[in-house]
Amino acid sequence: MIEVFKTDVVSREDAAKVLAAIRASFTNYTANFDLQDCDHVLRVCCSATIYPDLVIALVARAGYHAEVLADEYQDIEASLQMS
Repeated sequence: MIEVFKTDVVSREDAAKVLAAIRASFTNYTANFDLQDCDHVLRVCCSATIYPDLVIALVARAGYHAEVLADEYQDIEASLQMS
């Protein structure tokens, strides 16, 4: 399972702090940042369930904002179902 988050983390140092906090709190999660992306993307991977609210809360405790980045495919699919 992969969950993608939009964040306001902009520096490599800040990203390293957030990643260290994720590793310490969620030992079965693997995470990385794409700071070159306009959404400063945080990707979290796990073979089990990912709890987005817990990740968002952890990022907030570190002093940053994160929100789940909507999957464009899911948005299109939901629009088609509503039609």
